[in-house]
Amino acid sequence: MANQANQKLKMLYIMDFFLRQSDEEHPLTAAWIIEQLEARGIPAERKSVYRDIQILQDYGMEIEKAPGQNGFYLASRSFELPELKLLVDAVAASKFITEKKSRELVKKIEQLGSVYQGKHLHRQVVVSDRVKMANERIYYTIDEIYNCIDNNHQMTFCYLEWNEKKEQVLRHDGRTYRVSPELLLWDNEYYYLVAYDEDARAIRHYRVDKIANAQEISQVRGGQEVRAGLHKADYTKKRFGMFAGQPTTVSLRAPKQMAGILIDRFGQEITMRPSGEEILVRVDVEVSGQFFGWVAGLGPELEITGPEEVRSSYQSYLQQILKKYSE
Repeated sequence: MANQANQKLKMLYIMDFFLRQSDEEHPLTAAWIIEQLEARGIPAERKSVYRDIQILQDYGMEIEKAPGQNGFYLASRSFELPELKLLVDAVAASKFITEKKSRELVKKIEQLGSVYQGKHLHRQVVVSDRVKMANERIYYTIDEIYNCIDNNHQMTFCYLEWNEKKEQVLRHDGRTYRVSPELLLWDNEYYYLVAYDEDARAIRHYRVDKIANAQEISQVRGGQEVRAGLHKADYTKKRFGMFAGQPTTVSLRAPKQMAGILIDRFGQEITMRPSGEEILVRVDVEVSGQFFGWVAGLGPELEITGPEEVRSSYQSYLQQILKKYSE
């Protein structure tokens, strides 16, 4: 009976061998497979191993004969090595994932390839040198947010902020926020909740790592019309550093070589026309200090030409900075 039970595991072990131990540079021979099976208490012979490999091929695993070698390898996986490297880099670079959780996720990603590919991934990742969040409640918060969206429910939470002692404290003396979650987005390496604020009756966004005590409540989500008019693709284009401001159509003048910078920031939908060696651009933005800082960072070649009130506000912004350094 023991041997019969082990025989039922035989196919699973062979599948696992190909998933974890093989690639084009490391084919598996029938002799090696038999040796590994016998070490697990499963007797096998060469013909049965070949027969099992054929069954796995029929099942859909792309197991191929190694050219010029006596062995087989798994030629295709759900994720190729370059894709796994991309996933590892995304995890390592994400500020909202703690260092501890980053290492755990990288190990799980390594399991998606062979052990040999896993070594490449492990050498590639650098986690400790990146700025990381210090808490892991974000995972539970994200789960709660998605539950609210799926169940069409509102959510309550408290919001945190940093004080001068480098401590996170409750904002507004621990006031409870009540919102109707609409979506999560990732901007500038942070996760944000975009939601309809039930008290302000407007769309607001919140950094997920600063949300505390998130709790789903039974009330149906409000602000349906406002949320329906929210365009996720445009949300971060109009806001700089996720700081809200007054929605305005702004006219810009820039040299032609800045076309790529403007398209990268605002998308290909912006209005742009040539004017000699320059381009004239119209963009929809939420005017804020962060927007002015972005314009200033590109130097005097980028000019705000209108509306006049935005141009005047930008002049005041620059004068205030200059005054700080003239005192």
